[in-house]
Amino acid sequence: MKHTATAVAISTKRTVQLRLFALSTVLLIGALILPSIGHANALDQFKSFVSSTQSASGEFSQRLVKTSSGSAKVSDQSTGTFAFARPGKFIWQYKKPYEQLLQADGEKLYIYDKDLNQVTVKKLGDALGSSPAAILFGNNDLEKNFTLKDAGTKDGLEWLEATPKNKDTTFEHIGIGLRDGVPRAMELRDAFGQISLLTFTKFEKNPSMPAKQFQFTVPKGADVFE
Repeated sequence: MKHTATAVAISTKRTVQLRLFALSTVLLIGALILPSIGHANALDQFKSFVSSTQSASGEFSQRLVKTSSGSAKVSDQSTGTFAFARPGKFIWQYKKPYEQLLQADGEKLYIYDKDLNQVTVKKLGDALGSSPAAILFGNNDLEKNFTLKDAGTKDGLEWLEATPKNKDTTFEHIGIGLRDGVPRAMELRDAFGQISLLTFTKFEKNPSMPAKQFQFTVPKGADVFE
């Protein structure tokens, strides 16, 4: 099946957005860990969350902020759902304003554009790297790929800053806002000055998630690019 130049351009733009948002990013998190942990700093809260959370599901909302000539432009809100099981298995699904899916089975990452009926397949290790997804979907060895430090309090959240050690990554730094031991928000800043803002809600921590839930089935008639 052949695509027009316009369709290819749309696909490329959406793929870039998804990489910025989720490889993604990407993300996801669970319920309260310990009643007392809300008083801990962001780094302690996040390490406790990572060590105690093997799977989670919930909902997210996302906006992209672009800065130009001193002014900021905020994109329309995107919303969707997520689920993950460590290490490297996740489903990140955009439902509005358009449908798009990122799904990983522990070995490969599948990016499905419903409008174009097109699937892009990548090796999971190459796709994650020092990305936000590596923080939330990967193993627990965070400080191997990121420099972590507390970043103070803002908007009622304790913030953690994660700076990728790999300079080839898309992101300059990643902010994670926590409250009561749970990540509630993320700020992803790239080298071009764009910021992706994500908010997480309706977390369920450590639900049962069989591995087959993350197995991707190519939709009928879809083009597949590897």
